[in-house]
Amino acid sequence: MTQRIYLASRSPRRRELLKQIGVAYEMLLLREDPARGIDVDETPLPGEAPRDYVLRITQAKAEIGWQRLIQRKLPRMPVLAADTAVVLGERIMGKPDAAAAAAEMLSALSGREHQVLTAVALTFEKRLDMRLSVSTVSFKSLSEDEIRRYLLTGEPLDKAGAYAIQGRAAAFVSSLAGSYSGVMGLPLFETTQLLMEFGMEIL
Repeated sequence: MTQRIYLASRSPRRRELLKQIGVAYEMLLLREDPARGIDVDETPLPGEAPRDYVLRITQAKAEIGWQRLIQRKLPRMPVLAADTAVVLGERIMGKPDAAAAAAEMLSALSGREHQVLTAVALTFEKRLDMRLSVSTVSFKSLSEDEIRRYLLTGEPLDKAGAYAIQGRAAAFVSSLAGSYSGVMGLPLFETTQLLMEFGMEIL
């Protein structure tokens, strides 16, 4: 088994986390531009449970990543994919596309407990295995001014749930039960277990 993988994600947080545990990777970019066609439609299905949603999207990213590897005739190495969902009750909070949407999400999270689900998948040849990390995060009560100032940083706009725990929003988190790296977007314990099960030496 090769000691390198493909990362089917554009997320700089996931790149940083793989580097943290010494995993060598190459980027395998999927299409995300609606004008050119999207490889994975991340729209939740009607009535879909958050757990089912995040597992479905992660599996789709891994499978399409492997298809792209074959189509591009790239060297065959395992493909790693992940997806993160911020969940308030049964509401799946995606990435806000505007400041108003981000403000609404942050207001909804204010003073409340929510879950962060991150699934990770690894595929090689005909094998695909997955893991799911579930964390519970509590936010302090946020004032309108705190939300406004956070929006001015630009940080919320490409983040699920409109916040980055590794960024300035760390000041909002009153408690965290679960995986800090999972909330960032790649649970390192589950990722390491998958890589080792595929025969890779980690750490």
